Amino acid sequence: MIREHFEYKQTITTVLADEEAHVAAAKEGMLRAREELERFIAADPFFGMTFEPYAPDAESLTVRRMGAASLEAGVGPMAAVAGTIAWAGAEAMQEAGARFGVVDNGGDIALFSNREVRVGVHAGASSFSDRLAFVVPPQEEILGICTSSATVGPSISFGVADAVSVFSRDVSRADAWATSLCNTFAPGDERSFAALKGTAVEGVLMIIGEEVGIWGEVPEIVGATVDPSLITRGESRPEGRR
Repeated sequence: MIREHFEYKQTITTVLADEEAHVAAAKEGMLRAREELERFIAADPFFGMTFEPYAPDAESLTVRRMGAASLEAGVGPMAAVAGTIAWAGAEAMQEAGARFGVVDNGGDIALFSNREVRVGVHAGASSFSDRLAFVVPPQEEILGICTSSATVGPSISFGVADAVSVFSRDVSRADAWATSLCNTFAPGDERSFAALKGTAVEGVLMIIGEEVGIWGEVPEIVGATVDPSLITRGESRPEGRR
């Protein structure tokens, strides 16, 4: 298996693949999506700065995905940017013939696989941090696993959760909902989950300190020792959250 770090501006990723050509495809897919987004924001700067839901009519698939996720989750469209870029990378890998691919864009993951994949959970100062992992079974269809945190990293958050991991086939929505839930969830209060009924979200793991909450269906969770050096990070600022 090939593991390659890739950075371009605010996009800080780790790509896992079986072939170099599939890594190259992921990079090209992410760059195309970024270029679409940058062109649109140049013409409509409000899209890149608002914290409110905003879904303008656009030719760009990247912009439409972010806008739709924004409306559903009640956040600004940039809350979905990292997951949307990762999704574009994973789709490009599939188009190149890959049967295995993981694109981790600063903790927002799009993956498909012909084998079991383990995804570690990093949750700041919580005792569960780097001690748990999801066991994700083989996935022919792309799955989004997007995580937001109020206590880890420089991304904007208005909440208190150490980690909110959201699972969805719509990676943009997974990213937007991770931000939305992280912004609003309070210890002991699960009312935020009510908003997920009827959405594309399949499951959620929430960690706040020593409290763990699960909604819907998530992959098996097992004890693990997560190597912190494998966490995707870089010198650039990660994709912003709104």
